[in-house]
Amino acid sequence: MLSDDLHHVKDDMTAFIEGHGMRRFPGYVGDEMPSVLWKDGGNPEAWKDFVELAKASGAPFLTMEDFVLTKEDLEFLIDRLKDEVYSEDLDDARWLRTYVGKTGFLQLGFAYQGTLFLYEVSTEWHERYQRVLETAEAIGGLLIEDDDEDE
Repeated sequence: MLSDDLHHVKDDMTAFIEGHGMRRFPGYVGDEMPSVLWKDGGNPEAWKDFVELAKASGAPFLTMEDFVLTKEDLEFLIDRLKDEVYSEDLDDARWLRTYVGKTGFLQLGFAYQGTLFLYEVSTEWHERYQRVLETAEAIGGLLIEDDDEDE
């Protein structure tokens, strides 16, 4: 069972990567970049195999990104959703208060022969957060489009 806070996994990753003599490059590889995603097969420690593969391929460093839910992130969602008819999404955003300060997403990556390889792990609450964020951003996009029409 995956924890609601991946902070300890991040600490373990950092120690493991540095223990292999590798460096970490803080950065996120977005969906717009062609990449190959590691299948963990339900193994919560599959990231260790990923790091060992990066080392064996000669990668000098791995990219590393995490997402920690902040109060500001949550306030943005609630403010964006509170005047809309998306009450279920607003309820979800309020439910997320429990996870402020917790790490919900981790990504490791390395490049090899022009291909980006990624390992990602996320909590259930982070996936819920992403869904609510997409709704909030869509609402923002609609508001921006309305403003453009007035000009």
